Amino acid sequence: MAVRQLPPSLINRIAAGEVIERPASVVKELVENALDAGAERIEIIARGGGLTFLSVSDDGCGMNAGDLELAVERHATSKLADGDLSNIDTLGFRGEALPSIGAVARLTIQSQDQGAVEGAEIFVDAGRKSGPRPAALNPGTRVEVRDLFYATPARLKFMKSERAEQAAISDVVKRLAMAHPGVSFALTSGERTTLKVPSAMAGDSEAVLARLGRIMGADFMADAQSVQAEREGARLEGFAGLPTLNRANMMMQFLFVNGRPVRDKLLGGAVRAAYGDLVPRGRFPMLTLFLTVPSAEVDVNVHPAKAEVRFRDPSAVRGLIVGALRQVLEEAGHSASAALGAQAFSHAGFGNGAPRSHGVPNYSSAPSAVAFAEAAQAPFESFTPTSGDTRTSDAEPEPSFQESPLGAARAQVHDTYIVSQTEDSVIIVDQHAAHERLVYEKMKAGLANGGIARQMLLIPEVVELDETAAEVLGACADELESFGVVLERFGPGAVAVREMPSLLGDTDIQGLVRDLADEVLQGDGTQSLKEKLESVCATMACYGSVRAGRRLKADEMNALLREMESTPHSGQCNHGRPTYVELKLSDIEKLFSRR
Repeated sequence: MAVRQLPPSLINRIAAGEVIERPASVVKELVENALDAGAERIEIIARGGGLTFLSVSDDGCGMNAGDLELAVERHATSKLADGDLSNIDTLGFRGEALPSIGAVARLTIQSQDQGAVEGAEIFVDAGRKSGPRPAALNPGTRVEVRDLFYATPARLKFMKSERAEQAAISDVVKRLAMAHPGVSFALTSGERTTLKVPSAMAGDSEAVLARLGRIMGADFMADAQSVQAEREGARLEGFAGLPTLNRANMMMQFLFVNGRPVRDKLLGGAVRAAYGDLVPRGRFPMLTLFLTVPSAEVDVNVHPAKAEVRFRDPSAVRGLIVGALRQVLEEAGHSASAALGAQAFSHAGFGNGAPRSHGVPNYSSAPSAVAFAEAAQAPFESFTPTSGDTRTSDAEPEPSFQESPLGAARAQVHDTYIVSQTEDSVIIVDQHAAHERLVYEKMKAGLANGGIARQMLLIPEVVELDETAAEVLGACADELESFGVVLERFGPGAVAVREMPSLLGDTDIQGLVRDLADEVLQGDGTQSLKEKLESVCATMACYGSVRAGRRLKADEMNALLREMESTPHSGQCNHGRPTYVELKLSDIEKLFSRR
């Protein structure tokens, strides 16, 4: 078979497939060009999911007729004056976007230099150029794209529905709008403006958060924790949601490097590591992080779409993100999402209770909370079931904890939920979920300090398992010993348990060992040792916690609340579910028309 040279028009269409995957790719490239041109206002219009019509208008520096003519040629750009690919400070730099779009669609570009008396326009129809010629418009640039992929029908067949393509366009615009708060954005889908965000002053964190709230919702604004960290020339800024504010996918995780929206495995992995066991498996916390590093320390020339980056020192970047997020989460103390109370009202059919923001001091350092916790730790070692009425008698003093963050216990309902009262709210606590987190944190602390205290069983407990499970547990006996579980093989398909963690007290050993076997068997090879240890700890903590259905006395309930206040991350259990819901008194009063 003879080798032949492909015609330029076909080469351009093949190359266009790497850069222009769908309408959202066109929007990304055009908006990035506008940002590189110094635009302060960008307007995007999309019809037919962007396949029928797309336009991007800006008030940037604009181009003259000569620049227009070069701009639609492959690898023509104004952004690499010195040709140094190791020091890229612009969003675009390849010079591929406009010729790629022109190769597969009908492209019109109108532009006028700032200060020029007239503009110019050029047309490209499936690679065939016409112009430039004079045009009347305001300073800046307007790019129109019609009939996208009409010149490559094979690509057109693989487009998704109009709604899906429109959603992808919206996501791209949102990410770019978040990355550049000093620029106003407007997106019109069909005949309706679906997104409009004004510019925010540089350094105004409240204005930036309000802008993010337009995109991420009021829930995020109420629970966002400010992130500020710097290390070795790299700076991390942004906002991170509380662990209880999570979603089923990563659509509400926004990561930026030097103003560039990215979907990077390293950064995503750092976020997962930072939140760790605070978020349930398969759920993703809401956050927006802006990472700024010297341009020479990051390579953005990895893929034509420029959505992936590589760092010269990835471990330093990961450490910065993990450390900053963990510090923020530690400082949040026991706080749970403020939106949970509003959701409770909504689910109960009482309308949309407005989520309210509340402070998130580090209660582990609050003197009153620490004092209460120290005085109340003893009851947690072993809870004793009580019978009869658990209310305090008239002779007993009234609990004086109402000014504490989680208030004073007033009742236990259904032997499962503790109801407490603060100065301006009612708090409902899931006693099992809350105590499960407390036990878990104690076990992690014990593990970090050389091992979990254990106690010997008077009579070893023999647990019957299938041979595979027994073999797996026997193989990791040394590892389990650091958790306070001492066991050994006991014939075929069985293990004998000789010691258990003292924290767990009188627990269901049979059920715990079987669950531990399942946990070890289900762990995949991608889990780190730390993740495996935390997973085992979580399983054990569940068995060692106060169960739902256990009746508690008033002092036990208050002791639980005080220890929650002094324990980090106690706003969610080991599985990431909230441990309490706060109902604001003002919202309760609205139910009874008192407000």
